[in-house]
Amino acid sequence: MVRPFAACAAPSPPIFRGSSLTKLCTAIGRCAACVTPGMTTMSVASWHGVSMTGTERESGLRVLPAADVPAWDAAVWAQARGGIFAASGWGTYKARRGAEIARLQVVDESGDLVGLAQVQLRRRGPARQAYIQGGPLLTDKGERQGEAVVRALLAHLALGPLDLVVVDFARAESPGAVLGLLATGFKPVTTAGRHTLEVDLTGGVDAFLAAADSRWRQRLRKAERNPALSVRFLDDPAERLAAFDAFTAMYAALKTRKGFSNDFDAAAYRDLAANDPRHVILEIREDGETCLVRIAHLTRDRFTDFFTASTERAKANAAAYLAVWSFLRRGAEEGCRVFDFGGIDPAGNRGVYDFKRGLTRNVASSGPLWLYGRSRLATAAAGAVLAR
Repeated sequence: MVRPFAACAAPSPPIFRGSSLTKLCTAIGRCAACVTPGMTTMSVASWHGVSMTGTERESGLRVLPAADVPAWDAAVWAQARGGIFAASGWGTYKARRGAEIARLQVVDESGDLVGLAQVQLRRRGPARQAYIQGGPLLTDKGERQGEAVVRALLAHLALGPLDLVVVDFARAESPGAVLGLLATGFKPVTTAGRHTLEVDLTGGVDAFLAAADSRWRQRLRKAERNPALSVRFLDDPAERLAAFDAFTAMYAALKTRKGFSNDFDAAAYRDLAANDPRHVILEIREDGETCLVRIAHLTRDRFTDFFTASTERAKANAAAYLAVWSFLRRGAEEGCRVFDFGGIDPAGNRGVYDFKRGLTRNVASSGPLWLYGRSRLATAAAGAVLAR
């Protein structure tokens, strides 16, 4: 039996932003303004309200805002598919990026927890977008009530005519949750970019290295034989902060050098990553100078590559091969079933794709985005934009 934790009707601090949101706002013609006072479709206060909806009365489920952050995280990580995107740290990061965060727990008539959803809310003109990453998560008891959980969440959100809900499970989907989305009318949207490469860690290190192509193994051996290279997983908070700062500088230089951009704000994420043990931070130095920092995140059965940045020296000394090899061994030691490369872009970033493909050709879908709205026109327009 899983009981809910402390709830309160007070709104969370303002929070968030993401590229998917920007696309959707464009799709339905929203302005670029952040959440503002005087909301006409639904106020921020009612978003966090605890009054029971008709759907809740019919299903016996109730949606309650969660105020106890440590208890929220404990509940997230207690679930088999709990991950960083449902945890409070990611919500805090998104808050710093301009979103409002609602951490919602769904409970049944007995008071048992059946579902969790961390919702990122943004208002654009007359419409809102509710973005759920890494969920909704269902407990073992909730797995049989996926449709009712999703309906309760939708009723609680009280969507206006132009409002949209976007769900990105980020590999946290369960059968009950997917069936719940399908039964309530969510539409899947997928693209070529929502694919990744995976390594099966269950067969042991010798098996997955044997599956790599010969050039990949040669580059790894070159790095392993280089006495100037040192590899460390960082546990000390001060060292992790220093490594993240080095990552930030290298990442900025990398974006300039490669000519790409994204909306990741390293400064806003710095302390959150450094202080969360589920973020694995690896540092490689050459002759005492940092040449690569690679960051991954852990769930119960997945070890997922997240961010990496390096200097030009890393290309010559094959540090990236040594870093990924170290991640594979660490993932196996942690008992993870899968190492996930965190995405591929064969058309847009061929070099990185070829590096990853040299280790494994086991391609897997990262799952679609799931889209729901009351307006068919707005939903279709948003889906068309996301599918590009």
